[in-house]
Amino acid sequence: MKAAVITVSDRAFRGVYHDLSGPEAEAFLREKLREVEVLRTLVPDEEEAIRQALREALDWGALLVLFTGGTGPAPRDVTPEALAPLWHKELPASERP
Repeated sequence: MKAAVITVSDRAFRGVYHDLSGPEAEAFLREKLREVEVLRTLVPDEEEAIRQALREALDWGALLVLFTGGTGPAPRDVTPEALAPLWHKELPASERP
């Protein structure tokens, strides 16, 4: 199986700090899936860069794509907006009692 981990982070992309979540996500996939090839990518928080990373992962043959990065919602976080036009159907989150 092929899986991709895409870290979206301006500061990690610029080298201000090391990406910690991408390697952790890759390690998790390798532990749980055992026979998996992982493509790991680091991109800035820019809509086109995010979309391009997803296209490259899918062209590579990824059946699972995980997005990670950032320290929480901030005005500059555009991952949801970058990916929203690509969905054919959005499934609402389940409500918890």
